[in-house]
Amino acid sequence: AKQEIADFTNNDKITGTLADALKGADIFIGVSAPGCVTPDMIKTMAKDPIVMAMANPTPEIMPDLALEAGAAVVCTGRSDFPNQVNNVLAFPGIFRGALDVRASDINEAMKVAAANALAGLIADDELKSDYILPKAFDPRVKDAVAAAVAQAARDSGVARI
Repeated sequence: AKQEIADFTNNDKITGTLADALKGADIFIGVSAPGCVTPDMIKTMAKDPIVMAMANPTPEIMPDLALEAGAAVVCTGRSDFPNQVNNVLAFPGIFRGALDVRASDINEAMKVAAANALAGLIADDELKSDYILPKAFDPRVKDAVAAAVAQAARDSGVARI
């Protein structure tokens, strides 16, 4: 799976260090180790980069440091920072939607539908750098994700009812 992701996301076949890979990058998605990204690395990224530092409990770079270094949007896996990226946003709705239609599988179409449902919950006039995802306990999340997942299951042929 790692190689497949690398093949899809690294079209330029960049090799070297993390610092090398971040030069000119628009986005960093980290799920690795605390403190492995420095403010100097963020400064080498493209203008207004997005930094998703999701190592827990300590992210690859703390949000304040990433923002000071020029990040436009910072996400972490922690609930005490804005833009928490956590599976709690998706899983209750994914399971509810799949169970409601007795889906025989949870496929990529259903996962993409869940992501799109989450993104659709933030209205354009509400969208800002510290609010790109709904909060974990936003009461709209489960129902929106469940409805989207159920429809995707029907559309992709895995719904059994």
